[in-house]
Amino acid sequence: MPELPEVETTRKGIAPYVVGQIIKEIIIRERQLRWPIPLSLKRSLKSKIIKKLERRAKYLLFYTDNGCMLLHLGMSGSLRVLREKQTPEKHDHVDIVFESGCSLRFRDPRKFGSILWTTDDPLDHKLIRHLGPEPLSEGFDSTYLYARSRKRTQAIKTFIMDSRIVVGVGNIYANEALFMAGINPSQKAGKVSKVRYEKLVVAIKRVLNSAIEKGGTTLRDFINGEGNPGYFRNELQVYDRKGEACNNCKTPIKMIRLGQRSTFYCCFCQR
Repeated sequence: MPELPEVETTRKGIAPYVVGQIIKEIIIRERQLRWPIPLSLKRSLKSKIIKKLERRAKYLLFYTDNGCMLLHLGMSGSLRVLREKQTPEKHDHVDIVFESGCSLRFRDPRKFGSILWTTDDPLDHKLIRHLGPEPLSEGFDSTYLYARSRKRTQAIKTFIMDSRIVVGVGNIYANEALFMAGINPSQKAGKVSKVRYEKLVVAIKRVLNSAIEKGGTTLRDFINGEGNPGYFRNELQVYDRKGEACNNCKTPIKMIRLGQRSTFYCCFCQR
């Protein structure tokens, strides 16, 4: 599933080709995604200029002067910039064609992605307004995370993966950040000290920034807006390394299940 670094990589990759461009037409081959694509989308976007492209959590927000298109990549979605016409394949559901001659193609084999439209503030949309702070923002710090964790009995890993607490810390990056901070993923969130939360916040920001810099993690079929894979997987310390030696202490990496997700950690380095 594309996580925050993959979505941010996609945003950066497609922005130069869509921001400031006039939409010529919308080609919809499949409306039935996670939610049906609004019938009004073609009319709402035709001949409009995309004023800006932003990201909130894993949603891409395409702003025009009459509203905003909210796009979510779901579990298997991707966006590609096409500089010339290409015959669509089976899972190429939507094309946004610009007068410049470029197109933005949305591909989603599992159809868990979504394309929605709102004329209100998208940050107040029902799918977005309840979300926690962005992990790379100044508002996400140890004081905030420590305060939210008090009396919490859930595991620290599931706590930081809760989008109501903080957005964008998906399974891969939660594993890696906890390893970097030296925290056992099973530790109760309410029992983690303020000092250790300071280390964890630094680790989360560092891991996510590194993943964005390297274009995300190559898992399943993720590719960025240019059609290239991410390379952060080459730097994973614990994720998907069950039984392999820890790079720090050579102890075999263990795997357990937390919140129905595979969880990887070093029992020596993470206490």
